[in-house]
Amino acid sequence: MLRRLYHDQPESFAFTPANLEWARAQITKYPEDRAQSAVIPLLWRAQEQEGWLTKPAIEHVADMLGMAYIRALEVATFYFMFQLQPVGSIAHVQVCGTTSCMICGAEDLIAVCKDKIAANAHELSTDGTFSWEEVECLGACANAPMVQIGKDYYEDLTAERFGWILDELAAGRVPTPGPQNGRYASEPLSGLTSLTDHEAGRDSLNASARLATDIGDTVKRIDGTEVPLLAPWGKQSGADDEEAPAAAAAPAPAPAPEPSPAAPTPAAEAEESEPELLSGPREGRAPDDLKKISGVGPKLEGMLNELGFYHYDQIAQWGPSEIAWVDARLTFKGRIERDNWVAQATELAKG
Repeated sequence: MLRRLYHDQPESFAFTPANLEWARAQITKYPEDRAQSAVIPLLWRAQEQEGWLTKPAIEHVADMLGMAYIRALEVATFYFMFQLQPVGSIAHVQVCGTTSCMICGAEDLIAVCKDKIAANAHELSTDGTFSWEEVECLGACANAPMVQIGKDYYEDLTAERFGWILDELAAGRVPTPGPQNGRYASEPLSGLTSLTDHEAGRDSLNASARLATDIGDTVKRIDGTEVPLLAPWGKQSGADDEEAPAAAAAPAPAPAPEPSPAAPTPAAEAEESEPELLSGPREGRAPDDLKKISGVGPKLEGMLNELGFYHYDQIAQWGPSEIAWVDARLTFKGRIERDNWVAQATELAKG
């Protein structure tokens, strides 16, 4: 695959003071005549700071390490972990497309990306908040299909669940990473056949997902202001207990809906009945922010507005037949009942 630098480059690059301090510390890990060995971590830090790896950033790192620009460019263009074009301001989504994931539904996830983000890989969404690409094996074959978003894996996905995750991210919430079908890790779908005593009383999240959730270290990029990562037992590696910095409590993401049941819902069996539709917001009122309903992102809000829904109380009045009418006109079926839009809208309508 031909990898070129993006055509529209910024004028300059400089590390933030915190990231510059970090970069200089990395260089000290190597002998003085081997400082160029730090090129990958420094390029990665530059990408984390900016979101993508710019030409000025590559040259800045080369200058720091006393490298010819072409040597740093060789590294940046060789490794696919380096993004050579702008990525979404909220998240860049990497969909595994290798054998296990492809067999288990990666193409459906790619279709979601094309529908909700952009038609082509490495293309920004209309609002610039998301981008996506298909990548080679990410090593989570037992939990296929899966995607990597930011630093974390979202595994055991369906197209509907993946769409909900993107909507949550667009609304400013971060769904809990890890398996999305109730699995703890990568045990058999049919349940544990050994180590069964581990199942009783365990946390619903494995240690990796729990730690990432507790400290808010998910899609957030490294900018030098992050809380130092603590080991699961609560201290920095090699630090004494009394010297360990305390992790700031991160805001908890909204509760994720349970995976949708395989059986058809009552609304799926009901005859369609057109709900109350409006040609615009009611006179004297601004439209309600439908994105406050968990599972509704900017795109779905636009679709609901186009259908004629602008206020919470409209959605609160839906019954099975009205849900069936709306469901038939949305991109993904079953979302309304799975995320319980009617109950959410009822509460939001109360103010």
